[in-house]
Amino acid sequence: MPPCYLHIAQMISRYLGRALRKARYVELDDGTYCATVPGLRGVVATGDTVESCREQLAEVIEAWILVRVSRGLAVPAIGGATVHVKKAS
Repeated sequence: MPPCYLHIAQMISRYLGRALRKARYVELDDGTYCATVPGLRGVVATGDTVESCREQLAEVIEAWILVRVSRGLAVPAIGGATVHVKKAS
């Protein structure tokens, strides 16, 4: 993996870890769980258990980051972690 890709992967991994630490989980009436991350609009995941919900949330956050970056939208800092990717020229 070229150094620039490794740096981006590490940046996303750090961001993902910080976001997961800030996640809020709620048990729903049917016994399933729902998770959100304050400050990450539109990031929502559900699961039959807290762990499955957390796994789903990690996938949602990663996809959310990639969509924002691909559209040239800012990714808000979370817990001191940031994602900044320059467009290729």
